[in-house]
Amino acid sequence: MKKLMIFVVGLLVGAGVLFVLLGRVPDDAPPPEIITADTPATPGVPAYAIDGQLPPAPVVEPDLSDAELPLRPDAPAGGAIASTTAPSSATPAGKLLVPVQGIKAAQLSDTFDQARGEQRRHEALDIMAPQGTPVIAAADGKVVKLFQSKPGGLTVYQFDPTEQYAYYYAHLDRYAEGVTEGKELKRGDLVGYVGVTGNSDPNAPHLHFALVQLTPEKQWWKGTPINPYPLMTD
Repeated sequence: MKKLMIFVVGLLVGAGVLFVLLGRVPDDAPPPEIITADTPATPGVPAYAIDGQLPPAPVVEPDLSDAELPLRPDAPAGGAIASTTAPSSATPAGKLLVPVQGIKAAQLSDTFDQARGEQRRHEALDIMAPQGTPVIAAADGKVVKLFQSKPGGLTVYQFDPTEQYAYYYAHLDRYAEGVTEGKELKRGDLVGYVGVTGNSDPNAPHLHFALVQLTPEKQWWKGTPINPYPLMTD
């Protein structure tokens, strides 16, 4: 019995010594690295995986694919929207050229206040013309956006030289050759061709043309609609 007790005690002491020896850090071992917010990032390892920071929030672009652009930013959710027929002090300088080749101002109908569904007004001018008819710039200005949406189809956004107003050409069949974002257009330059893209009636090709006064942020999809009909000239 005594021998057994000595054997057990010896076994426990030996295990303790072995544990200490295995856990001992060599004298020449480098000190453990202390990671702080200032520690350079390890290549291929996100900073937040090291110092506990949250990953940066992703940049989310607005989903405008279903929007009837441009929209009045303060439009109510339902009910009628009052039209905006701008005085001469709140419109681009000079008259606007009818933006469909061969169409005279006398042939146009004012469609600005027409209802579109139960909750909004048209707030644009529909210019009827055969598919493929050239669409021309209503005034001088820079192309700021080529965009395709479900309602508008193939579209062009053009800012006037002061960047206070935007011209919107929608339902295009195709763009004119050489029309790109950033291109400076002169009044009468070719923009594209009348089509039936977007929610346009395939049996009634036309150009959907809108004029808006831009917000201070100059976002191409926002602005206060202005009736272009009184501004049209041959």
